[in-house]
Amino acid sequence: MLLPKKGEAVFMLLNKEKVKKFISLIIIWIFNCLPIKNNKIFMVSYYGSQYGCNPKYISEYIMKNYPKGYFDIVWAFHDLGSKKHLTGFRKVKTMSLRYFYELCTSKVIVTNFRTTDLFIKRKHQFYIQTWHSSLRLKKIEKDAEDSLTADYVQLAKNDSKKCDLLLSGCEVSTDIFRRAFWYKGNIFQKGSPRNDVFFQLNTEVRMKILKQLNISLDSKLVLYAPTFRKDGSLEVYDLDYEWISDELSKRFGGNWIFLIKLHPHLLSKSDQLKFGKNVLDVTSYDDIQELLCISDILISDYSSLMFDFSITKRPCFLYIPDILDYQKNERNLYFDVKDLPFICAYSNKDLAGKIAGFHYAQYEESLNDFLSTIGSFENGKASEDLVKLINEVCFSDKRRKRSYATEAI
Repeated sequence: MLLPKKGEAVFMLLNKEKVKKFISLIIIWIFNCLPIKNNKIFMVSYYGSQYGCNPKYISEYIMKNYPKGYFDIVWAFHDLGSKKHLTGFRKVKTMSLRYFYELCTSKVIVTNFRTTDLFIKRKHQFYIQTWHSSLRLKKIEKDAEDSLTADYVQLAKNDSKKCDLLLSGCEVSTDIFRRAFWYKGNIFQKGSPRNDVFFQLNTEVRMKILKQLNISLDSKLVLYAPTFRKDGSLEVYDLDYEWISDELSKRFGGNWIFLIKLHPHLLSKSDQLKFGKNVLDVTSYDDIQELLCISDILISDYSSLMFDFSITKRPCFLYIPDILDYQKNERNLYFDVKDLPFICAYSNKDLAGKIAGFHYAQYEESLNDFLSTIGSFENGKASEDLVKLINEVCFSDKRRKRSYATEAI
C-alpha cells in the first residue's frame, strides 16, 4: 500500500478542511432560512471548551431569577460527556448539525471570544460579545496588531462587524475598546457578569468547591494563576512552593495550600510541573472565578485576573521574573507594573521578602485609588442589568412578552 508523501498529506488535509467548511456553509445557509426563536439564547465560552466566564454567570442569573422555560438557553461544548452534571439548559456538541441549527435559530448569541466565519449573523439576531476580562494588562487587538497573525486580525475585524453589544468593566476598558477593538457600536458600561460573584456571600459556594477539591475548611489557599507564553514554555513558572508557603504562614498564619491554575492553552502541559506537598493542580477546573472566590491570596503575572481579584481587596502578588523578556518578545503592556497597586516580585527571594513585609492598610489604599482611577463599573449587578436588556431584545412586543410569560409561569 502506497502512503502519500508529506507534502501530499498536507494538501489532502487542507482539501478536507475546505470541503468540511463548504458543507458547513451550506448547512448554515439552509438553517438561516428557518424562523428565529425569540426566547432562545445561544451561549459558548472559549469556543466550547468550558462552562465559565461571563456567559456562565449570565446563564446562572437567568436560571435563578426567571421562570423555567421563559428563556430557552442552549450551551455549546466540545465534550458533552464531561458536562452531563450541568442542568437547567440544553446542550449541543460544537460543529454538529444540531449546533448549527441552534446557532442559526437563536435570537441572542453570547460568547466571550471572537466568532469565526461559521457564524453568519442574521438580520434579527442580537450578538453580545462579553470578552474575557474586565480590564487587561497586556495590549490587545489593534493595539497589539504587530504581534497578531494576519488571519486573526481579519477574523477580529469581521467579528466586530457582527457585534451588537460589547461589555466593559471600567472607563479605561471602554477607551481601549473604542480605540482597539475595530468596533463602533454600543458598549454596555455596567461591569462584568463574572465579577458579580465577588459581591455575594459565598459561604456555601466555598464549602462546595473545597469539598470538590478535597480541601479542609480551615485551610488557607493561595492561587497561582499565571498567563501563557508564546513558546508554551514552563520554565518561568518556577515558584518555590514550600518556601513561599512557609512565608505565608509566618506573615498571615494558618496552613497554606497552593492551587496551580495554568492558562487553558497549557492544559495538556500542567502535569509537567513539579508539585510538592500541599500543592494541587487545578488547571482543568472550568471556572477560574470560583477559584478566585475561595482564595485568600492570588499570585499571578500578566493575567487580567488581577483586576477581577482586586474587587475582593485580598492581597495580590505579581511574580514576574521575565518582565523585560516578556515586554520584548510577547506583548507590550497598558500599564507600567510599578504603577499598579499589586506587589511585584522578580525572584522567589524577592517574593518571600515582599510577603514578609506586606502592609494591608497601605495595599488597600492603593487598591481603592486604582479602582477610582480606572473608573470601575463593577457593583455586583452586571448580570441583572444585562439580562433586563436581553429580555427587551427578545420580547420587544409587550403583548407577546406578557402572554409568553404567563404561559411560562
